[in-house]
Amino acid sequence: MVIPTSWNKERHITTRTVQKIFQNACRKAGIKKDVTVHSLRHSFATHLLESGIDLRYIQELLGHKSSKTTEIYTHVSRKNLSAIKNPLDSILKGGET
Repeated sequence: MVIPTSWNKERHITTRTVQKIFQNACRKAGIKKDVTVHSLRHSFATHLLESGIDLRYIQELLGHKSSKTTEIYTHVSRKNLSAIKNPLDSILKGGET
C-alpha cells in the first residue's frame, strides 16, 4: 500500500483505512473466505492463548477492561487440553495410594 505524503505518523489511522488495508492484503494473498479485521484480532488472541500466554496479558494487549471479555477465547482454544495430566493418573500408575 502506498502511504500518502500527507500521512501524519502522530495520528491514528481510521477504522476504514485498516479495513481497506486488510481487504487488499486478503485479495493479494488469494484468501476467498469471508474474513474481517475482527477475525484477525480473534485469531491473534487465540494463537497467543494456545502458545501459553497468560490470559491477563492477552487482556492487556487487546485493551479489554474486563477479564470476562477476554475469557471468550478460552472456549475456542482446545489445543492443549489433551496435554493436561490428571495427578491421580500418575499416582495410580506409580502404585502410590
